[in-house]
Amino acid sequence: MRRLLSALAVTSCVLAGLPAVTLAQSLPGLTLFSGVKNENQLPFRLDFGGQTNSWDRYILRIPEKKMKLAVAQFAITYPNYYKGTFDPKKVEVKVKGKKVPLSEVKWNKEGRVLEIYPQEPVPAGNKVEVVLSNVQNPAFGGTYYFNCQILSPGDVPLLRYLGTWILSIN
Repeated sequence: MRRLLSALAVTSCVLAGLPAVTLAQSLPGLTLFSGVKNENQLPFRLDFGGQTNSWDRYILRIPEKKMKLAVAQFAITYPNYYKGTFDPKKVEVKVKGKKVPLSEVKWNKEGRVLEIYPQEPVPAGNKVEVVLSNVQNPAFGGTYYFNCQILSPGDVPLLRYLGTWILSIN
């Protein structure tokens, strides 16, 4: 009996000490020397691990504290060295976990911007998720800064900076 209990204790210690392998890259964690102020860094998740030259789903989050204004358009810009591809037909916006109907999604490859137009403005003060499915990650790894800008309804037609997602593809 004593040997059995000892074996169980050792086994449980070994199993508890092994790190869990996950496929999803979650929140960005602590980023040092990024050039983006901490209060401007936005959380995200890469559902399939952010592996180079593979398919992925990006869940780009905007916390409710950043949503100070209603949003009539989201504009996501990315750097010129990001060579991945997006599927505009597979873009979703979720507010409080519910899909928001979109009137249009445009991917301007030359301007390096993904423009998302909800049918109705997204109300202020809500947690928002922008879900990009069927993303082809770039062939080469790196750190990519995806900037979120918004246009408010009835506002001066200038995009306002909301924050930056710092994605790592490896």
